[in-house]
Amino acid sequence: MISSRKTHHHAGLLGALLTILVVGCSSSTMPTASSSGAESDAVLTGAVRIHGSSTVFPVSQAVAEEFSEVSPKVKVSVGSAGTSGGMKKFVAGEIDICDASRKMKETEHEKCVAAEIEFIEFTVAIDGLSVVVNPKNDWVDCLTVEQLKTIWRPESGETVMKWSDVNPEWPEEPLKLYGPGTDSGTFDYFTKAINGEERASRADYTASENDNQLVRGVASDKGGLGYFGYAYYAENKDQLKLLAVDGGGGCVAPDETTVRDGSYKPLSRPLFIYVRKSSLKRPEMLAFVKFYLEHVGRLAGDVGYVPVSDEVAKQNKELLKTALQ
Repeated sequence: MISSRKTHHHAGLLGALLTILVVGCSSSTMPTASSSGAESDAVLTGAVRIHGSSTVFPVSQAVAEEFSEVSPKVKVSVGSAGTSGGMKKFVAGEIDICDASRKMKETEHEKCVAAEIEFIEFTVAIDGLSVVVNPKNDWVDCLTVEQLKTIWRPESGETVMKWSDVNPEWPEEPLKLYGPGTDSGTFDYFTKAINGEERASRADYTASENDNQLVRGVASDKGGLGYFGYAYYAENKDQLKLLAVDGGGGCVAPDETTVRDGSYKPLSRPLFIYVRKSSLKRPEMLAFVKFYLEHVGRLAGDVGYVPVSDEVAKQNKELLKTALQ
């Protein structure tokens, strides 16, 4: 299970992604950025609070572990209650950084405006959201988007109970489903990409914002099927079978190449962190964010995701520089 940084390295770059925006809800005066990844002219103390997406959790946790070697007196806490759960804490001022596997929603932005919170959105990695089954499943290697919709659409809770209900050529093995809970950005993204409407999903599945629980469920159930971020598959390859997905152009499995070039569709997606600008007034927070942006390319690859392109990495650093002026 994912509890610390994975050492297997995935190199790779992605072309320019999305326009990354500094979103401001109020003005504030920021300290000047230094050129180093962590402040070296004084011993840093204090705390950095991160919460949100379980998909982004391995990335932030890996950064936190390496940062602790540079600034051991700074306590960096990383939690995972799902993107929506993290956003609630972010708006309430309980955390400095929200990990997110989707972009901030308009309703969340409105709450940010109301709370006079300024933030910066950074794209930190690319994920190939993975569909997995139990290794004992020997009847399917690829699912079409239409078959995934047949399995996961809201009305299927009453009609699709066995694998043979998806394809009559498949066995009458009970279909046991595992997926993210409703506070998860992965849930939002998957339901939109597969069912055509965000949050439209059958309810009779084992839900959790803890992806390790989903891994254990699929791994222990012959008829199990689940979906979560690629890093959790990469960490548990011996317990899971990865399926290819046919998005209309043939069966494609997620890997560094197919996620980077967009051929693994529609389940390739960017991953984000949202940083409170007011938190950057604290030296330990500024040092941590600079360290994060400097090292996330390598560390994202280490835990199983595709690093952002050089262009996006440069944009991230320019965003931070602009915010500090």
